[in-house]
Amino acid sequence: MTVQAQHELSAGEIDAIEDSIYVHNQQAVGRDDAQGLGFVIRDEAGRIVGVAAGYSWAGTSELKQMWIDEAYRGRGYARELLNAFSAEAAIRGVRRIWVQSYDFQAPGLYEKAGFVRVAEFAEWPEGHSNVILCKTLKATPAAP
Repeated sequence: MTVQAQHELSAGEIDAIEDSIYVHNQQAVGRDDAQGLGFVIRDEAGRIVGVAAGYSWAGTSELKQMWIDEAYRGRGYARELLNAFSAEAAIRGVRRIWVQSYDFQAPGLYEKAGFVRVAEFAEWPEGHSNVILCKTLKATPAAP
């Protein structure tokens, strides 16, 4: 076996790697409850113009993608998506949500929603900061 440069992986290769990592993590933690977690907003033509997407697993959640089409910004859609994501996470028993945001993206949005900066990496990318934020939730039981 040798190390080879392969800077682009196929979707199938990425899925297989993520599955292997999940099996390891599940065995280490003893929890097999990972689920996708996401909400979208669509325009009249059905095109996605906003998304909050990530996953929940073992009482935690990561918000991996948060985006609003530029033409729809400033209308409260990001807040609506973030609230929906947080509410669903709480129903699933999630205690903490974390998100990564560059300083030129939306750390202020997350802070207004109750997230707290837990780390900030200066000059990542050069001239900017990479901010890690976390929000602690109170679990909300699912409706019967």
